[in-house]
Amino acid sequence: MTVYQAVTRSFLGTAPDWYKLTILAFLVLNPILLVTVGPFITGWVLILQFIFTLAMALKCYPLQPGGLLVIEAVIIGLASPETVAVEAQANFPVILLLIFMVAGIYFLREMLLFTFAKLLVKVRSKTALSFLFSATAALLSAFLDALTVTAVIIGVAVGFYSVYHRVASGQGQSEEYDYENDQLIGATRREELEQFRSFLRNLLMHAAVGTALGGVCTLVGEPQNLLIGHHLGWSFKEFFLHVAPVSMPVLVVGLLTCIALEKLGWFGYGTQLPDAVRKIMEDFEAEQSSNRTTQDRVMIAVQALVALFLVIALAFHMAEVGLVGLAVIVLATAFSGIIEESRLGPAFEEALPFTALLVVFFSVVAVIHEQQLFAPVISKVLAMEGQAQLIAMYIANGLLSMVSDNVFVGTVYITEVEAAFAAGAISREQFDLLAVAVNTGTNIPSVATPNGQAAFLFLLTSAIAPLIRLGYVRMAWMALPYTITMSITGLLAVWLLLG
Repeated sequence: MTVYQAVTRSFLGTAPDWYKLTILAFLVLNPILLVTVGPFITGWVLILQFIFTLAMALKCYPLQPGGLLVIEAVIIGLASPETVAVEAQANFPVILLLIFMVAGIYFLREMLLFTFAKLLVKVRSKTALSFLFSATAALLSAFLDALTVTAVIIGVAVGFYSVYHRVASGQGQSEEYDYENDQLIGATRREELEQFRSFLRNLLMHAAVGTALGGVCTLVGEPQNLLIGHHLGWSFKEFFLHVAPVSMPVLVVGLLTCIALEKLGWFGYGTQLPDAVRKIMEDFEAEQSSNRTTQDRVMIAVQALVALFLVIALAFHMAEVGLVGLAVIVLATAFSGIIEESRLGPAFEEALPFTALLVVFFSVVAVIHEQQLFAPVISKVLAMEGQAQLIAMYIANGLLSMVSDNVFVGTVYITEVEAAFAAGAISREQFDLLAVAVNTGTNIPSVATPNGQAAFLFLLTSAIAPLIRLGYVRMAWMALPYTITMSITGLLAVWLLLG
């Protein structure tokens, strides 16, 4: 093997050659664009390139190619290291959340698998089960962080998949195995496996959309909600009442869309749980129940109490979400006998790659900030008046949140709106209405793409996504009916109820 061959093989590892060449082409193109067409257009090209790396997440984890792009962006001056640091520091609570909360959920997995396995076995209607996943995710996300709720759902899905895969591959419960490897799955079970993957994709997408449905409703549902509420001086109750004319119709339509998709079987939904898989789950649940020792029951009880503490602590905001996650780790492990460092380490493996990717994403946001890529849209919206301004604000926030961080978009717009109010350009009533348009705009249409919602991006880059073949394009396709029905409902509500 020559040095050239060794280098080309090492660059982005097992990614396809065409993908490697595409990333290299991006890296060569960007400095040329900067010189020829300027930083504004180059900045927008960088955003599209980063979205491409997300879309190809199943070919190559986006951290490396996306990281190369933003490193180059900093080198050629599209963003300064100081601005990147500021963006990361502004989102430090989210980083803490990912590091500690996701690991905390890992130590509640026995209780979660116990609870949801019973649910899966007892609720035989796929439509009812899908509605339950979506509605539960919505309810939890109204009081907890969407990433926390998504981490729970991912943990449950990984548990289901591993139980089935172990049995289908003929490996015993005590043996270590790799459930990413399908080579031991017999030909007779391949079709069954694909159907089960589709079934899990359905549940995960319904739940992911559910986090957006609930997250838009309350002051604590999403980070930008808290920011907007702070600027307006709204309490929890005031925020809910101001947003309700838009959020409640969207919630109803979103849940009805869930039912319709399962009934109609459109956009990849409607897949039933194979009978053979249900039998495996029933046998697993029965075996676990019969073999469960007193020690196992105590562990599940401890995890249930810790989960109750988690809900109460987050609902009453006793501390930053990430610090609550750290408390969950300490409590769950201390009272379950998990005290060895080697047993603690695996809990952090799932979240840390995504945490690094999120910082790369904040670097892209730094480019947007420094090059003022959204400035033309912002100025046009603020130049409007009355009902037209509300509608334009909702649409602009929705479109920009599809390609950028919705917290960043919400921050930019609410700051500009507050400045207009302070200058006497708009009334207090219009200020309140515009704040609702900003909040609902950043939360609802952003379900269209994985980069629009942090929970969607987390799902896309999680361990379960490659197992169930959930890529960027498929996720966007499955989110499309929700995007259409929820966005139109939100737009009509802004027009009819707020206008």
